[in-house]
Formats: sequence, C-alpha cells, structure tokens
Amino acid sequence: MTDWPPRDPTDATEIAEQRDDLVAAVRDHAGQIAYQLARLKGGDYGQATIETDRGEWTVKYEGGDLEYLRFDPKRGSEIYVVSTKQPPEPDALADAMVDYDAFVAGFADYVASLSGVLDDVSTDFPEVASTDTVVAERDRVLDRIREVCDRIAGELHRYEGGDYGTYTTRVEGTRWELKWDRDGVSYLRVGGTGGVYLLSQYQPPPAAEIREYAPQFREFVAAYNDHVADLESDLATIEF
Repeated sequence: MTDWPPRDPTDATEIAEQRDDLVAAVRDHAGQIAYQLARLKGGDYGQATIETDRGEWTVKYEGGDLEYLRFDPKRGSEIYVVSTKQPPEPDALADAMVDYDAFVAGFADYVASLSGVLDDVSTDFPEVASTDTVVAERDRVLDRIREVCDRIAGELHRYEGGDYGTYTTRVEGTRWELKWDRDGVSYLRVGGTGGVYLLSQYQPPPAAEIREYAPQFREFVAAYNDHVADLESDLATIEF
C-alpha cells in the first residue's frame, strides 16, 4: 500500500510565468506588425496571412491593435500564440516560436514587395467638369415652377381657407399633386406616392426628370385654371 497523502504536485508556476512573459513579448512585437498592417490596408480592422516554409501565420487586428496571432503549421494543429482567450500550451508555443522569425521575415518581404508600386502612378488628372451651367438651368426652371405654384397655393388658401390643403389633377393620365400651406407650396409631386417631387423642402430632382415633367407643367397649370373656371361657373348659378 502506498503512503498517503502522496507528495505535493509539481509547481508549474515558473513555466506558466515564462509562458506568460513570452506571450506578452510576442503581443508587443506582433502588435507593431498589426499596426503597420492597419496603416497599409487603411482600415480599422482586418487580417493578413503570411506564409512560411513551415506553415501560415495569420494576424488579425481591430482598431489598429492586435486581436490574435495564429500559427497554422503544415503538420499538426493550429496554435493561437496570442488571443483574447486562454494562452497557448507551453509546448505548442515553443513549436510555434521556432517559426516566428520566419514569420517576421515574411512580413518584411511582403512590405518590400509593395515598395515603389505607386512610383509610376501619375497625379496629373483631367480637369473636373463644372456643373455650374446645369445647376443654373435647373434652378431657373424650378424657381419659375415654384413661383407659379406659390401663386396657386395663395389662391387656394384664399378660396378654401385653413392652414393647408392639396390640389390634385391628372396630366396625360399621370397624377399631379400640389400641397400648400399658409407660406406657399409645400411640394409638387408627380406620380402619386413614391413619385417624383419636382418641388419639395429636400433636394431637387435629377435634371432628366425635370426635363421630362417641366413641359407638362403647362398642362397642370391649365388644369388648375379650368378648375377655377368651374368654381366660378358654380358660384354664378347661385341666386338669392
């Protein structure tokens, strides 16, 4: 019968501390690689894989900081040398570190391969075309449409009273809607819900849509005038 209690477990503190010190050193060093990668790729997060004779090293970074460093040997299981979870086993770490210098050299070769790649790229770009003429023409047309719609809005406000209202009609089978308030026209929309806003409090429509609908605006105004004429005809028949 063996003696009891058995002898105390072997103290692994020294090995664990060596492992932790080594991982911390690698984190600092590989963190510089992560920072350089973030600068090179121009993003806050990403990853890169460096191949060596013994396997592949993957550097993943976020916010310019190292998130993990993984070694995937050609034989054996992958090893997270640095991670946000538990540290690696000491023997696995030792195996990975045999190839660490090759990883660093591979990264240096990768950077060197990009050196001078932009040297022959010209910055003599073509002159940028001005939109001044197109914008001026767009504003000229829309300002005139708004001027007429403000007049219509004022007349509708006088006739109907209230603080707001709408006038709708159809031009060539397409619904046109003018919404007004006490300040004038709120919007002029062509095509119903989801249609084109020729006038609104937001951005103007594209020039192609203005070109399509501006000629039809005459018919919209004519339809409004007919609407007023009908109102006058109705009122003319009233007798006291």
